[in-house]
Amino acid sequence: MDDTDERFAAHLDVTGMLCPMPVLRARRKLDDLSPGDMLLVEASDPAVVQDMPAFCSMAGHTLVMARVEGGKYLFEIRKGEGAEE
Repeated sequence: MDDTDERFAAHLDVTGMLCPMPVLRARRKLDDLSPGDMLLVEASDPAVVQDMPAFCSMAGHTLVMARVEGGKYLFEIRKGEGAEE
C-alpha cells in the first residue's frame, strides 16, 4: 500500500483492534472530513468485513472498494454528502 496516495484525505490504521472499535474509529475520523473526502481504513479483524459495509450503508457513506492486501483488510470510503455529522 502506498501511503502517499493523494486520493485520500486521511488514513486510519486500526490493525490489532477488534470490532466494534474499527467502525467506531472510522466514524470518528469521517466526522472530521468534508463530504466527498476519501478515507482509507486498514484493519486486521475479520469481523470488519461485515461491519464496515453495514456502517457505510447506514451512515450514508460510499464504500468505494474493499480488498485484502498483505493480510490486512483495506476499505476506501467516501464521506457522504448527507452523512450524519
